Amino acid sequence: MADAYVQVTTSTDSRAEAAALAKSAVSERLAACAQLVGPVASTYWWEGVIEAAEEWMVVFKTTVDRFDELASLITEEHSYDTPEIIATPVVAGSMDYLAWVAEQTASPESEPEPEEA
Repeated sequence: MADAYVQVTTSTDSRAEAAALAKSAVSERLAACAQLVGPVASTYWWEGVIEAAEEWMVVFKTTVDRFDELASLITEEHSYDTPEIIATPVVAGSMDYLAWVAEQTASPESEPEPEEA
């Protein structure tokens, strides 16, 4: 695999926010796909107390080259002070699918000019 791929995960407290993050990332071609999973039950430490909450997880499919921009978008648009942003390397996968991920996340300056009719 010439390109490096990652799945990036975040979670939020509402389906609407999860959907908005997914749409922003895909619209800006920072992810080829974003899947919403939930609700999930989360238990975590926050400000010295164990908390429990219902959250929605978003799993983004992208390339390592787009990770920093995706992480910035999540940080800027997320409602949490410290949003989860975890990138898990894709060690292997369908070559056709990964080629599609690379194609869909290509930066705009690398896209060919549209042909005139």
